[in-house]
Amino acid sequence: MPFDIAIIGGGPGGSAAAISAARAGLKVVLCEKGPHGRDKVCGDGLTPRAIGALDELGIDHSVAHRIDGLRMIAGKKQRELAWPTTDRFPNHGAVWPRQRFDNHLLDVAIAAGADVRFGAEALPVIENGTVVGVETNGEVLRSSLVVLATGAQGAAAKMLGAVRDPDETFGLAIRAYAPTPRHAERHLEACLSLRDEHGTPIPGYGWMFPAGDGTVNIGVGALSTMKGFKKLNLNTLLDQYAAIVRDSWSLGDYVDKPRAWRLPMSCVRRHGPGWVAIGDAAGFVNPMNGEGIDYALESGMLAVQCFVNDPATAPSSYDRLVGERFDSFLRTGRRFSFIIGHPWLLRPGLRVAVGTQAAADITLAVMGNLIDSSTPGAAGRVMRLADNTLRIADPLLRRTRAKA
Repeated sequence: MPFDIAIIGGGPGGSAAAISAARAGLKVVLCEKGPHGRDKVCGDGLTPRAIGALDELGIDHSVAHRIDGLRMIAGKKQRELAWPTTDRFPNHGAVWPRQRFDNHLLDVAIAAGADVRFGAEALPVIENGTVVGVETNGEVLRSSLVVLATGAQGAAAKMLGAVRDPDETFGLAIRAYAPTPRHAERHLEACLSLRDEHGTPIPGYGWMFPAGDGTVNIGVGALSTMKGFKKLNLNTLLDQYAAIVRDSWSLGDYVDKPRAWRLPMSCVRRHGPGWVAIGDAAGFVNPMNGEGIDYALESGMLAVQCFVNDPATAPSSYDRLVGERFDSFLRTGRRFSFIIGHPWLLRPGLRVAVGTQAAADITLAVMGNLIDSSTPGAAGRVMRLADNTLRIADPLLRRTRAKA
């Protein structure tokens, strides 16, 4: 019997879609190429926005390590800020290692009635230009809608044209776990003033995300807009950052080998006849912090809601609604990344970002994914002004971008 929805990928976005669909009474299948219990390399941080999405899904996140704010470091300047209290999002985030987080969501999807299949690498089935289901392990599973939740874009995305725009920003990151007596701290730490081994300022940051389990997730990330990006050695950059924080965190040796991953921040095509892309597969990653779990959860739920409202128009209505919710902020972030790719602009920009309380509050909202097209107050006004200004400056930004 055909499915209503077939989902490719068992990350947070795919699970959110599966949970929403199953609870709506739809027949849904989720294909995850890994085994049950698989790990996913990530920073493991959940923003207040992500916690809000989990609350909307009815997910118990009490087992995750609660985070109450962010400590930002830029050179000798340091600010420790609490997550703001707003009408839209809770005032706390969390650190929830992805191995436990992803599998918890998958278990909830199974309990809700979703048909979750592990070890099932799936590809879309296309007939006359329309996606009509997926093929996995030699079996065709027909469905009215296919949800592409594959994370960084791979084979399935290439078949549908849901690939990264080669002219847009992307990121690379690497993380490891290490023991620390500060594992139960309630603030994330972000060092915004990293340099590579040649002394070149990095448009990115180093992070310490305490997991509450005896370890901290330590990592670094960088944007492709920096000069010399192609020669950037992530392992060296991580080791340099670990040396900086080792004493203050009483940091032990890495528990395992550091693992790196790519952060797509754009998508040429995120919907078509019979399919939609969500989360990282749709390029929903904040260029200012590399975070995308909250966007994945929200877009997964939104895709299902569009299908429930009208299966025939679900792909187009989904594309319109996620565009209204995310596009302005993410577009502004990508354009801003061209600016901070220049060291002579990055350095004064960092001083401004944490120089005053008002500026730091806006930086906190940006780093916490708390801004979108409907954000009120100073942060929303600043981002709307930046969107309009950078739209005009976009041709110049692209012509003068730092050479990777």
